[in-house]
Amino acid sequence: MAGPLSGFRIIEIAGIGPGPFAAMMLADMGAEVVRVERAQAVREGVSGAHWDVMLRGRRNVALDLKHADGAQALLSLVERADALIEGFRPGVMERLGIGPQQCLARNPKLVFGRMTGWGQDGPYADSAGHDINYIALAGALAHFGRAGEPPTPPLNMVGDFGGGGMLLAYGVVCALLEAQRSGKGQVVDAAMVDGSAVLMSMFWAFKQIGTFDENARGTNLLDTGAHFYDVFECADGEWVSIGSIEPQFYALLLQKTGLAGDAELAGQMDRAKWPQLKEKLAAVFRTKTRTQWNEIMEGSDVCYAPVLRMSEAARHPHNVARNTFVEVAGVTQPAPAPRYSRSATSTPTPPAHAGAHTRAVLADWGFDAQRIEQLVASGAAKQA
Repeated sequence: MAGPLSGFRIIEIAGIGPGPFAAMMLADMGAEVVRVERAQAVREGVSGAHWDVMLRGRRNVALDLKHADGAQALLSLVERADALIEGFRPGVMERLGIGPQQCLARNPKLVFGRMTGWGQDGPYADSAGHDINYIALAGALAHFGRAGEPPTPPLNMVGDFGGGGMLLAYGVVCALLEAQRSGKGQVVDAAMVDGSAVLMSMFWAFKQIGTFDENARGTNLLDTGAHFYDVFECADGEWVSIGSIEPQFYALLLQKTGLAGDAELAGQMDRAKWPQLKEKLAAVFRTKTRTQWNEIMEGSDVCYAPVLRMSEAARHPHNVARNTFVEVAGVTQPAPAPRYSRSATSTPTPPAHAGAHTRAVLADWGFDAQRIEQLVASGAAKQA
């Protein structure tokens, strides 16, 4: 694949959630990423693209890492890799004999990226968890939701993907840059609890200056407390989003909703009145359909957008114009991002099933034919 990371070779030890997302991001940017799947995951007779969009853009090798020859095969791949990423609990890779010590002994310049929820150490390190738990401990989950309602998990966007997979991809690229200068690899300890905390940086700043009340969820500027920063239901049951924070944008909002002459609404930052001002705006938005509001507000500086479902987003003219979504093997999905003026990325290849490329990848990475067949015959490797 083309892109700014073209030429880098990365091994992904198969996992779920943030690990595959990080690998997808790296592959989208042109890195040659090989996903190492468990040999037991190979299914005979399976063909066509895999359903999981996050597996796109890379080939798939099946190795039994509990088999001595399978672990040795991985270490041989490590010798030719720039980075390896894994998402097991702390200590699992070490028990398999393929931890940082063994891998860096084979390739001192290797970047060894580790993705966990709690991190490689700390009181919670050996405990199971999911996105909801990591963002809870990070001090993020408590602040999602409306006033008087329980905290609302924002899907698993913050822990798994923003604070997890994206953090790992960023950490790996940073370490690759450093390795080019120093000639030395290192371990990247990416934890979802750490990344989720980092994503809250702006709100720590707001808290310090008294503009964010951590004890009053849903009453602050950006958490649905403000009447000019929220979603509103339309006459047809659809929704629109408003983010008219700056005074000039707020003035335009009042103009386009027909409320410019309302003296009460002129007090934009009177927090005591926010709930009743929101009711006034809500009543106005319920008088027209989403399509009608689009005609009035789209393309203006109100800071407006319709609230779209995924399938609607793929068809919206702005996203179509930017090719924000692409079709791969008949499946609509987000296109690689960001974009570059020179190092253009290419359309990803379809997701592959476990073991789809075992023989081909091993050959491309320096294994001779006899060794490949020995690995397959012993069960240390498996070809789908």
